[in-house]
Amino acid sequence: MAAADQEPHASAVRPRSYQDESYLHGFLGTVGDLQKAGVLQDVVLEVEGRRCPCHRLVLSAASPYFRAMFTSDMAESRQKTVVLQGLDAGVFGIILSYIYSGTLHVSLDKVQPLYQAADLLQLDYVRDTCSSYMAKNVERSTCVDLYKFADVFSLEIVRAACLPHIARNFTEVASSVEFCSLSVNQLTEIISHDELDVKEETTVWEAVVRWVQHSREDRLHHLPSILPHIRFNLLTSDDTAAILEHPLVREDPGSSGVTKNVVQNSELNLRPRLGMATEMALLYNTKRGSKELLFMNPREGKYISCSYDPEHLPDFSAMTVTSDNNIYILGIKESEDELQLPLFKYNHAKNVWEHAGMSPISIRPEDDLKYYKQVLWEVDQILYHITFDCFEDSPLLEMRKYNRHTKQWQECSQLQLDEAIDYHAALHCSAHLYFLTNKEMHRYDPSQDRWCKRTPPAIIPDVCAAVAMGTEIFCTDFAFSQTMVYNTESDCWEGLKGCQNLENLDFDSVDSLFVLENQLHILLTCTKGENGETYLVCVYDRSADAWRDLKATLPDKTSIACASKCPVARIHLPYLTGA
Repeated sequence: MAAADQEPHASAVRPRSYQDESYLHGFLGTVGDLQKAGVLQDVVLEVEGRRCPCHRLVLSAASPYFRAMFTSDMAESRQKTVVLQGLDAGVFGIILSYIYSGTLHVSLDKVQPLYQAADLLQLDYVRDTCSSYMAKNVERSTCVDLYKFADVFSLEIVRAACLPHIARNFTEVASSVEFCSLSVNQLTEIISHDELDVKEETTVWEAVVRWVQHSREDRLHHLPSILPHIRFNLLTSDDTAAILEHPLVREDPGSSGVTKNVVQNSELNLRPRLGMATEMALLYNTKRGSKELLFMNPREGKYISCSYDPEHLPDFSAMTVTSDNNIYILGIKESEDELQLPLFKYNHAKNVWEHAGMSPISIRPEDDLKYYKQVLWEVDQILYHITFDCFEDSPLLEMRKYNRHTKQWQECSQLQLDEAIDYHAALHCSAHLYFLTNKEMHRYDPSQDRWCKRTPPAIIPDVCAAVAMGTEIFCTDFAFSQTMVYNTESDCWEGLKGCQNLENLDFDSVDSLFVLENQLHILLTCTKGENGETYLVCVYDRSADAWRDLKATLPDKTSIACASKCPVARIHLPYLTGA
């Protein structure tokens, strides 16, 4: 027989492993059945007088706590009944059910003692699940209690979820019994928060007074360490004088001197609280050489125009507002050798534009900026810059992100479009960037540095404007004939009414969509005969699927026009007016 025809020697057959999936999935079920039947149990755990027969092997496999107990020289390893201290019987029942079934039942009224039990018994999955459950179920009525619990157990994910709720509901929270039970460190962390929704800084001072007076003898000595967290620069001189004369300050020898020192150095902390700021949409003047911005809130009838020194506000190609309310513009600096785009940042307190201290973006000298579109967005506190030639047949979107460690812009994944771009929109929604036309839609995932195709809004003839609100994207066409909303989670589009209920309004085109005070707004160019062009602003009522004219009285369209998008920022009005 030829060598090729010979059967391989048995030793040449490689061994392999097989896994019985049904056994793996059925093992816990079998163990649970043994527990229910009371078979082969060899230890009794007693919690608050309740006796729970169990299996040492199962307990040891599930918990390092029990494994150490039953495999060491501890007395419990030889006892038939083990009494567990510091556990609630009902909660321990939930733990045992998890150990024997792999299923964990969590509820808001049991989650804290359940976490404590899991922490004692070293059950990582139960701990992590409880932490995630608390973070996802923070409410106004529970935020302080969960915050205190998270602080004790160093649960950063829960603390981070609680603080915004406390800040948004500070006035109500500060009046609660739970607020008075905070530690001094917890109190100072809360009142140091920029996001406190208070109209006046006196509200913060009154909350401190209430906290101190709840246990005056024990807490009065903490007042000097608390006072620096009061923003005296946001108080009137009368309010400051009243605090200096307050019995608590006068009673404590150290407080008066600390208060005077804080007042004298109040310029060190100028940031207003969230509740003191007004959301404003930003427009800019398109007249050549003009250095003017319009801050507007049509719902409140506020329109403030600010002129800037040409040195402080350069010509710019893009603007964005970040999640922490910083406003950036992308300037333009031309030379014979190269074209650079430096970043400038808005100083709210001084109402001036300053160099952001970031390296500029360099553009190839052969690129003509007038043919290039510039986009600037932030995702998770990282700035992204997109540029492309809108006149190319199949333009390439080039993207960079700013690396704060290296202080340089680094290349990201590029995107090759299928067709030329007439109208487009680029925006940030949730943790992604989106680029869309009527025929193409692409999503960029920063964690993967990857673009992927999504469903485009095909029935819209031209995507003129788009804006994100929550997990949805709204877009409309140049003539405002089609308005659609995109669900980023289901990748589906839904049609909304365009201008159907605005027949009486004489408008020419759409300038921008923007979200102000959690409501969708649209900025329209309107022809007014001899008076030239002006703006119309309408707000969308989703429950009625209808638009309403806000009767806004904006300045002339001939001098004011919307940027590539209409950024919205929280602005402290006295900064703009110089008060």
